[in-house]
Amino acid sequence: MATNTTQAERHIRALALAKECAALGARMRTIAYVTGLAHTQLAHLFFADRTSAPRGRPPDSPDWYHTANLLNRTEASIFVSIYRRIRELGFAPGEALVSGYKHYLSVCRAHPRISFDRAFDLASHMDGLWIVRTPSFSLVTCPACTSQYVTTVSAHPATNCECPFCKLLARYRRDPRIQTSFPVSALPDVSQIQLGIVALSKRTKDR
Repeated sequence: MATNTTQAERHIRALALAKECAALGARMRTIAYVTGLAHTQLAHLFFADRTSAPRGRPPDSPDWYHTANLLNRTEASIFVSIYRRIRELGFAPGEALVSGYKHYLSVCRAHPRISFDRAFDLASHMDGLWIVRTPSFSLVTCPACTSQYVTTVSAHPATNCECPFCKLLARYRRDPRIQTSFPVSALPDVSQIQLGIVALSKRTKDR
């Protein structure tokens, strides 16, 4: 009986996670990987109207990230940094993905450029999860500005030559797009992000 109860609880948690993923705009493929639920069940529960389901080619982070513009790489690094901190608190990948993406949206609320499916793909290639077996990316700390940014898995030390945050700061005064995307009053406060993650951790563990 205990086994059945545990299975039921896991299924309920998976359904709740699937609902959050769908609300954030996830494709059925993404939800299936994150929750382990069958496509047929997901289609019945969340995509009864097939015309409203997200379509198109799924994101591919390794190809995309290396050719993406500065703002996209900066926001990708913001999401991955938040996601990794939540994972280090002991949360499961799916929970960290959803919570990390919500935190990312609160930080980059002006013009968020990273879709939930893109975030899923970034997390997959960062940790070797779901759609891949080995990581393609690593998260390193810039020696100049101390921000964490995404780079290729390699042995070479981090430099500010690759850091998107250093480049963003250097261009800030002369690039209206960057100013619009990151208004001075809305620049991320890393300490507040960390406090928010800790609070989230306490609330979840108290449930």
